[in-house]
Amino acid sequence: MKITKAIFILACAFIAVSAESSITRAAKPEKCEAAGEFLILKNQKYALCANANCFTYNQVAYCECDLLKGDSISLPLEFGEDQNVCTVNQEGNGNGYRVSTFSVPKQSEFPDGDFASYTCPGENNKGKYGGVSAAAGSYAQCDGGICFTSTRGNNFPGFEKLRNKEIICSCPIATNCEKSSANPDGHQIAGPYDSVTGCDPDACLRCDQAAISDLECNTGNPVSFVGIQEDLPVGVATGLGNVLSCTLLGGDVPDLNGCFCSCDEVNEDGTCAEWSVHDESPVIVDCGQ
Repeated sequence: MKITKAIFILACAFIAVSAESSITRAAKPEKCEAAGEFLILKNQKYALCANANCFTYNQVAYCECDLLKGDSISLPLEFGEDQNVCTVNQEGNGNGYRVSTFSVPKQSEFPDGDFASYTCPGENNKGKYGGVSAAAGSYAQCDGGICFTSTRGNNFPGFEKLRNKEIICSCPIATNCEKSSANPDGHQIAGPYDSVTGCDPDACLRCDQAAISDLECNTGNPVSFVGIQEDLPVGVATGLGNVLSCTLLGGDVPDLNGCFCSCDEVNEDGTCAEWSVHDESPVIVDCGQ
């Protein structure tokens, strides 16, 4: 009888402590600040997918991202009543998920970073270095992607075993079929960068990764033609990363590694037959201040 009573008391104490912990979490929400049309998530855990590779399965991109803590930025992505990317990320704490947001990747900083931002040209800038065609590739758009903390340090289809600070995020796929994604200045993806040799020409091949033809674009579901891709890049409309960086860092953006891909010859299907790469490092971001 005494043992049963002791167990009951311990159970009640555990419930009380758990409830108090939940109340404390709710009373001290993680801080977010409005910054123009964006939200800055202050000093909290988030997933950074800027340099990630993705595995596509059933029209969704699953990307191997870095789990970090600090300040990051995102579109508000509002829904319901007073719900947005900030509340989603906060509620993910203890519930098995986090949100993918943006910060300047340390690996892309000039001169020591081993990654660079590669610009895949659009119609406006395809001729910058004498190029003849815009990029036609697809990419994963990870701002606001939901990331599963259960994947940390574990296996996931399409990837080698993740490290403890790596996390899988689910991201929609953007194609040039979609006007909201088809930036006239193209899109930007991450690729390797060497401190001695600079940009990697092979990285430009990914500018046409999972290209969608005009005929496929005119179907009801063009993303279905992406199929299973084992190396789809994360991307963003050209220039958006600079806008986010300036807003997040108050204009104090470090110099970055940057490369420009130029299509010098075109295949019959419209994809690029020959890419050349042009090193534009260091990229000095003009925040207009």
